[in-house]
Amino acid sequence: MLQFILRRIAISALILLMGSALMYFATINAGDPLADLRESRASNRDQLMAARTANMNLDLPWWQRYTVWLLGASKCLVLACDLGSSRDGANINTMLVSSSAASLRLVVISVALAIVIGITLGVLSAIRQYSGFDYTITFLAFLFFSLPVFWAAVLLKDYGAIRFNNWIANPGLTVVAIAVIALIFALLVASVLGGSIKRQAVTFVATGAVMFAGVWYFNSIGWWRQPALGLPLIILGGLLALAFFMVLTTGLAHKKVRNAGLITVALGVISYFVTAPLLVDPSSWWVITGLIVVSILVGAVVGWFFGGFEKKTAMFVCSAAALSFGFLIFMDRLLRSWGSFLQIKTRPISTIGSGMPGFDGTFWQNIFDWGVQLVLPTIVLTLVSIAGYSRYTRASMLETINQDYIRTARSKGLSDRVIYTKHALRNALIPITTIVAFDFAGLLGGAIVTETIFGWKGLGAMFREGLNQVDPGPVMAYYLVAGGAAILMNMLADITYAFLDPRITR
Repeated sequence: MLQFILRRIAISALILLMGSALMYFATINAGDPLADLRESRASNRDQLMAARTANMNLDLPWWQRYTVWLLGASKCLVLACDLGSSRDGANINTMLVSSSAASLRLVVISVALAIVIGITLGVLSAIRQYSGFDYTITFLAFLFFSLPVFWAAVLLKDYGAIRFNNWIANPGLTVVAIAVIALIFALLVASVLGGSIKRQAVTFVATGAVMFAGVWYFNSIGWWRQPALGLPLIILGGLLALAFFMVLTTGLAHKKVRNAGLITVALGVISYFVTAPLLVDPSSWWVITGLIVVSILVGAVVGWFFGGFEKKTAMFVCSAAALSFGFLIFMDRLLRSWGSFLQIKTRPISTIGSGMPGFDGTFWQNIFDWGVQLVLPTIVLTLVSIAGYSRYTRASMLETINQDYIRTARSKGLSDRVIYTKHALRNALIPITTIVAFDFAGLLGGAIVTETIFGWKGLGAMFREGLNQVDPGPVMAYYLVAGGAAILMNMLADITYAFLDPRITR
């Protein structure tokens, strides 16, 4: 395995080096970096041209300029990058740090959501092949896949920012709107659960009635400006999370694991009151990180002591349930700060930028400040990626479950849960790892359009500015992040191949 990884690292480094030379050569030949000064009528034009020529080393051959950049960039291996300065004398290291923080935050969240949602939808579509749910997901996948990014971004900017800001000033839903929401949710739940026509009809009616009553209640109490989950909803969510992870592993009938999970949920209820003073206004993210670690450890301990013969599985289920319960508590505390945030920022979702400059609020209000700006561009990038993940997962899953070893597993009497989760899904994920690697790099490129529409000062803006000014510094800084991310993700994909199927390393 070590030899396999080292070989992949060497190949990746060579590709990154060759790509950087090509990118540098293409950038410096894209125009004239002195064009604006040549057309200037300033009396000191010659002095300005001489200063820019010296600053950008335009009097040197391109390969010498590239060598200077490469020597500075190679210092990144020892965490001491020296990417030089831009045409205007700005430090590119500083530009890269501020720009990459915004872009990578956007892309990482989009990829993570797309992977989870897309793979889940793909697996469900394969399991329920040719059902109404499958046809619906197929239609939506092709729709989102063909969706122009710039058009979707403009629509979301209009409806998700401008019109939402107008609505939140005096929020309220009509009975018709509530009925439409309940109808869509009921159709979704009924199609996912499946079953006979009678069972789907009962599920549809029950889900629609509960959803209509819930949304109507929230609307009547003004929940949209003063939201909160509350302990009952947190407990319900914790139990649903426990049931979900049990279905994926042991099944709901396993008494020991079920009891361990219920104990974990009970401890979560206690933690709701114990951590309340601490979560009023945490000092930093380190407090939240510490609580996450404690939740995982408590779940693992409970699973170890009460899991019976399935200790490892119980530890996983309890830790996942504890983490889910902790996330619901986190979201409850966050939602309770929405009202105070609206008092500071009456139009919460900005149409330009990734946050309010100089915003100084509480811990929770600061999360809303940068978090609400992530919602719309994240939706744009996620929708495009979900389409690909769901289609590839469906195709790979269908191919896998038709293999002979799956038929053998069924003939042994194994349940569908075990067949799909422990046998089919692992092999079906092998081709998906390639899509993840390419999608991450592709989203960094696609983020240039999205960032431009939403006015983000990210890598896209830095790349565009450098290209317009024929300045290789910012362009190569973008390449260093985008190209490095692409190489790193492809290398991780190769390693994941070896983990999923050890025969690949031979």
